[in-house]
Amino acid sequence: MHDHAPSGIRDASNQRLLTISLCLTAAIMLVQIAGAILAGSLALLADAAHMFADSSALVIALIASIVAARPADDRNTYGYQRAEVFGALINAVILIALMAWITVEALQRLLAPVEADVAAPLMLAVAAVGLVANAVSMYLLSAAQRRSINVRGAYLEVLGDLIGSAVVIVAAAIIWATGWMPADAVASLVIAVMIVPRAIGLLREAFSVLGERAPRGTAVGAIRDHILREPGVVDVHDVHVWQLTRGAPVFTAHVVVEPGVLAGGSAALLSRLQGCLSEHFDVEHSTFQMEPAGHREHDAHT
Repeated sequence: MHDHAPSGIRDASNQRLLTISLCLTAAIMLVQIAGAILAGSLALLADAAHMFADSSALVIALIASIVAARPADDRNTYGYQRAEVFGALINAVILIALMAWITVEALQRLLAPVEADVAAPLMLAVAAVGLVANAVSMYLLSAAQRRSINVRGAYLEVLGDLIGSAVVIVAAAIIWATGWMPADAVASLVIAVMIVPRAIGLLREAFSVLGERAPRGTAVGAIRDHILREPGVVDVHDVHVWQLTRGAPVFTAHVVVEPGVLAGGSAALLSRLQGCLSEHFDVEHSTFQMEPAGHREHDAHT
């Protein structure tokens, strides 16, 4: 919510960061597909499939980020920031579906094993390349993911790829050292088990935003107490806190004030209230309706 001077490529726009990550992910996906075919590795193929889902998700995230930057209009008075949330929701669904497929394939190989000769050296080399590329993507997205749920979705998927590459490296080392081929299927299963909770967490966060729940960590009671402590404030009601997307909280409230406040002008009180929310609760967009005592009862009958 605060502006900082650019300090490197990580401070580039969300669109540019997502584009760079997309190019890296797509390139490594092609390498892993070729490596999976040549090495005969299910784990590499699963990791390549994850890369494919990430490429699709990054395209969705990039489009959503561009759409979210469009200005507000008469039909979309808050702008298009919710597009980021829909992009994150689609990302989560893709990731969960992909992990379900990987789980089924891995279990089939473990329960009904077939003779397969996995080329461990090639499998290891391709996974190492993927590990390095994913680490670079994570570094690029690490700052932006803290302020955008959309970029966070892409960041979590890249994290999943990095973990997947590490697991494939371990499996390749086991096969190379011992010749135990089921390690390939086990690695695929481990990838699914490690990624699903993160995908579910992203899905829950997206639903939280779409359900207009108060942002995590926002103490509505504490905000109400701060408002009541302001001189001239008698009561506060109809308090609502939600967020358009990650890092964009919105606040509205009806504030009952002493008669002298409205008679002398409420601009000073309004400035104090908005400054309080901005300084103490990081809420930049707040709307207050000033009401004289007794107005609430009248309002309840309308």
